[in-house]
Amino acid sequence: MQPPVIHWFRRDLRLSDNLALDAATRSGQSVLPVFVYDPAILRSPHVAWPRLKFLLASLAALEDSLRRQGSRLLFRIGPPDAALAEIVQQSGATAIYANRDYTPFALRRDAAVAARLSIPLHSFDDALLVAPGDVLTEAGKPLTVFTPFKRKWLTIPKAASVDAPTAAQFIPASWIDALDAGSAGTFTQGIPLDRAADLRDFTDHLTISVPAAGEAEAQRRLAAFLSERVYSYGDGRNLLPAQSADDTDPSTSFLSPYLRFGMLSPRQAYWAAREAYRAAETETGRSGVESWISELVWREFYMHILAHFPHVLERNFKPAYDRLEWRSAPDELAAWKVGMTGYPVVDAAMRQLQALGWMPNRARMIVASFLTKDLLIDWREGERHFMDWLIDGDPAANNGGWQWSAGTGTDAQPYFRIFNPVSQSQKFDPDGAYIRRWIPELRDLPAEAIHAPWEMAAPPKNYPPPIVDHALARDRTLAAFKAAGG
Repeated sequence: MQPPVIHWFRRDLRLSDNLALDAATRSGQSVLPVFVYDPAILRSPHVAWPRLKFLLASLAALEDSLRRQGSRLLFRIGPPDAALAEIVQQSGATAIYANRDYTPFALRRDAAVAARLSIPLHSFDDALLVAPGDVLTEAGKPLTVFTPFKRKWLTIPKAASVDAPTAAQFIPASWIDALDAGSAGTFTQGIPLDRAADLRDFTDHLTISVPAAGEAEAQRRLAAFLSERVYSYGDGRNLLPAQSADDTDPSTSFLSPYLRFGMLSPRQAYWAAREAYRAAETETGRSGVESWISELVWREFYMHILAHFPHVLERNFKPAYDRLEWRSAPDELAAWKVGMTGYPVVDAAMRQLQALGWMPNRARMIVASFLTKDLLIDWREGERHFMDWLIDGDPAANNGGWQWSAGTGTDAQPYFRIFNPVSQSQKFDPDGAYIRRWIPELRDLPAEAIHAPWEMAAPPKNYPPPIVDHALARDRTLAAFKAAGG
């Protein structure tokens, strides 16, 4: 058999509309599908078990798709440069095709792979509709304010989707079985793992419920959302639903986990949304579609920011706030993490995060504002906690959202805009359905009491009072930001 080329799957766990995979098939050689899990992630204190559980479900779905094509996924655990070097030596592969990731970790990883191997590593901008460096000012500088970024982004032509490979373009499963049988397996660096099944042993104990995975599921969810619910997205996207992640939930598409792992491409999402816009029968419907497309642009905006300014993962985008004196309040941070702050809407969202590894965007803004503005705790504490739990945890979007809420980031919410958790709850969960779903201690409370139960004549005994007075906390935060030069 002619030596193959490798398609190295990373954040693109699908066969359809995959730019690197498409280029690999057009090389004229058979494609060897490979996924490498870096065991360094398991050594991290922030291993993000919910996301790992969802990743493994995603890989199982990808494996099923490849099996239907007569192939299979070659899965290895080890440092990517060592693992890929062994695969190249075994298979005689002549090139590696992969889609770009823009995090500093990914850039270091890819540089190490390119330095170690003598064969070319071909990279493609698959994760974005418009690549970093293509949305700039007239002076050639990155746009760091969302509205002008979006305005420029919308004028740039978007590539069409590409077809999925045919079965004949993949290496047969039997050939990959032989590669596995001949693996030296020396690159795991002392970690007793060599298969995806071994990784599942690490996640089987998790009680967290992850959704169905795979590109077929992503396409099903996309179609279900764009067939009807997107038309009410403009008005409904901020509501806090009692049954998040359900297909009948009007306030969210729940597609972020599928975009995060590339089970859905941004081109598939964008062009399907454009079709939905053309099919809209009312101005409200068209506005709903435009609101959802704006969320796709926000995703791209934050990935561009990370690509241009990688320091945001460690420091404030606005250096003036490096002087801000955050509070050290470990007990309050712990109460926030487990949903015991005494503010029902905050606690409902944090408990939902622990149950599903996900929460809607409005809830993310509420809990982020509470941590950074009511408790005056460093946004990096919240950012790390989210990355530990979110199945859609993406370094760029997560960092962008946290710095926006804290007022320290690019195009951020002004520091003096501080969410009132009670009014946010009353506005976006008016009947308390979201709170009742996640806080069983409050399920029997009437709607007029559920947003501020401490004001009742006889507050619930099994639910804590507020850990902070919002009005006093607001004054404290304003003073701290002004002292830092806000």
